[in-house]
Amino acid sequence: MRLEPPTFQEILRARQVVRRYLPPTPLLYSPVLSERLDCEVYVKCESLQPIGAFKVRGGVYLLSKLSPEERARGVVTASTGNHGQSIAYAARLFGARAIIYAPEQTNPIKLAAMRRLGAEVVLTGRDFDEARQACEERAAAEGLRYIHSANEPDLIAGVGTYALEILDELPDPDVVIVPVGAGSGVCGTAIVMKTVNPAIRVVGVQTEGMPVVYESWRQGRLLALEGGSTFAEGLATRVAFELPLRIIRDLVDELILVSDRELCQAIVEFLEAVHLVAEGAGAASLAAAHRLQPQLAGKRVVLILSGGNITREILQWAMAVAEQHAAQPSA
Repeated sequence: MRLEPPTFQEILRARQVVRRYLPPTPLLYSPVLSERLDCEVYVKCESLQPIGAFKVRGGVYLLSKLSPEERARGVVTASTGNHGQSIAYAARLFGARAIIYAPEQTNPIKLAAMRRLGAEVVLTGRDFDEARQACEERAAAEGLRYIHSANEPDLIAGVGTYALEILDELPDPDVVIVPVGAGSGVCGTAIVMKTVNPAIRVVGVQTEGMPVVYESWRQGRLLALEGGSTFAEGLATRVAFELPLRIIRDLVDELILVSDRELCQAIVEFLEAVHLVAEGAGAASLAAAHRLQPQLAGKRVVLILSGGNITREILQWAMAVAEQHAAQPSA
């Protein structure tokens, strides 16, 4: 069966559900970033969600729509952490059994959070896509409701509610920059923004080390990478998926790539300039804004800080990388 993207009306319906469980997150104007980037910069603080990431919106909406029988039987999904937390959080909220498959080297903060929320966590595989394959096998064998991390219209509708909140406070943004892992966030954002005003520019960001969505978008076909690496686990997927890629090709204006070094610099800059903690994926929007700076001059720009679940070790490493680069003489 061909999956259909959620409509703007479905995202409006999702907001009625999501707002019962999750208060709006702040949209902060940053004078420091505005001065540095020569534009009006606003930060959508999804890192302040109960699980520290935007994905909880999608989990809440999807679980709210399951039947009692599906909840009782249980749901299963694969995740590097934030999506898994969202399903675990929503499953506890709605009384469902949740099983999360995660790579063996999962961020320990995210791993502990999933278990604390009551999910059964299975560690397997070297990366998200190997964990996903094992998860799909379990779902088929036991008749569990498999929740794909991207090919789920209800997930996209749920996360799209943060875009509605942006427009509630800033009705006329010029550019919205969104980190892209599997793609639910940028898809929900694009559906909302392009429905309200097609002139709003939506930009997605991936890493140079794991550019499968970027390459699939550029080449116009679904791709899978043999390898790749990035410390930003929220952006670390080797496989592009059909539904988000279709939405991205229809509605997203541009995808760009940033390096892990640029992500490190953006993590530090968010901390120093906005006083917010960003994980690698969450910092991608700011890293991209620096790359796009000449195009952004004088515009109203929204940066999606999609998550803040970073370990102390990675934060220390990111600060060291950023400091090392700052100490290097300019070319």
